Amino acid sequence: MLRHVAALVFIFVCTTIAWMILGSTIMYRTHGSDEQLRGRVGSTWGTQQEQAPPTATYRQTEQVSETVQEQGKPVTRRRQIEREIPLQLESSRINVSLNLEHRQKGLLWYSTYMVNFAADYKFPNPSDQATKFSFRLPFPSQRAVYDGLVMQLNGGTLPIFTNDTGAVAHSSLKPGEAVLFHVAYRSQGLNSWRYKLADGVAHVRDFAVAMRTNFKDIDFADDTLSPTSKQPIGDGWNLNWRYSDLVSGFQIGMTMPEKLQPGPLAGEISYFAPVSLFFFFFLMFIITTLRNIDLHPMNYFFLATAFFAFHLLLAYLVDHVSIHIAMVISSLVSIALVVSYLRLVVGIRFAALEAGVAQLIYLVVFSYAFFWKGFTGLSITIISIITLFIVMQATGRIRWSEKLASRSGLPVPSVR
Repeated sequence: MLRHVAALVFIFVCTTIAWMILGSTIMYRTHGSDEQLRGRVGSTWGTQQEQAPPTATYRQTEQVSETVQEQGKPVTRRRQIEREIPLQLESSRINVSLNLEHRQKGLLWYSTYMVNFAADYKFPNPSDQATKFSFRLPFPSQRAVYDGLVMQLNGGTLPIFTNDTGAVAHSSLKPGEAVLFHVAYRSQGLNSWRYKLADGVAHVRDFAVAMRTNFKDIDFADDTLSPTSKQPIGDGWNLNWRYSDLVSGFQIGMTMPEKLQPGPLAGEISYFAPVSLFFFFFLMFIITTLRNIDLHPMNYFFLATAFFAFHLLLAYLVDHVSIHIAMVISSLVSIALVVSYLRLVVGIRFAALEAGVAQLIYLVVFSYAFFWKGFTGLSITIISIITLFIVMQATGRIRWSEKLASRSGLPVPSVR
């Protein structure tokens, strides 16, 4: 008996080492290729975007006096300089539509999205004469495409000039003429979208953002403002930020929800596999002891390899099919290995009922517990406590010293 226990411990340790190696391999494949894959996604789809408000400026000529030294004497001269005068933004009306579309590369899903941006900005015109104004819209990201880019002034479309940092348009206005500047474009990005009020602490007046999403799982980063109102619509939300006079160093933004990541999930399941195998071996030992079934350590070795086959197959299936399909296929293969093997060793009833159900619970259900984000530990704890209760009740009247001593002389029963 002691030799059998030692053999079981050895099998368990060897299998645990194999699972640790497999889990580390999965994590290396996942995180080692993440940087490269993220770059490929960014090059074809775009990167995270951070839109800043436009600026409006005009040039004003001023006379300045300066004193210079000529032949050792100070001489005062006057000259003209041009200063660029920024306009104060009076109001902002911004509409943003975010449409999430996850894309898979290797073992990871990436949160890509389409964004439709449209905004109206009101600037005062303090000039008392006809003046040429320059309007600049910074791009939210250099690595992106901008389709349907429009810049309008008081309803009239402006010719647009672009460079690496943004789009520029020019227009002349009459003295005191109000300035209503409209911009719109369609683009695409990755992971998050933000609207930056200003560099540092911002002071904005008559400010409103209306955001529509096609996803329910909304998330706001720590340094962003929560919406002042929100309303569920269909498969998403209508979110609104409205402020009459705001001073803040925070931004407005949305972090895209992440899809269940197959690579890290498969790695976590592999790291947890020894616990699953421990419960299965423990239950098999109790059941075989109660029913006087003699399982040799070699039988336990093949059962451990069937468990390992589940995680090995799962690790390489998630590259090609969804994580749920991979789980189903891996589960069916592993259970089929165990049941078909124990059918020959003990019998079909024990293989299908006791062993099959135990494997379903301690391999499949334990693995699926990692899908329940935030409840994984609680789920496993509940299953473990229920298992402990059932085993304690079933074995409470057993005299283990007699039971274990008598097993060494028992022939292998036929229960087919």
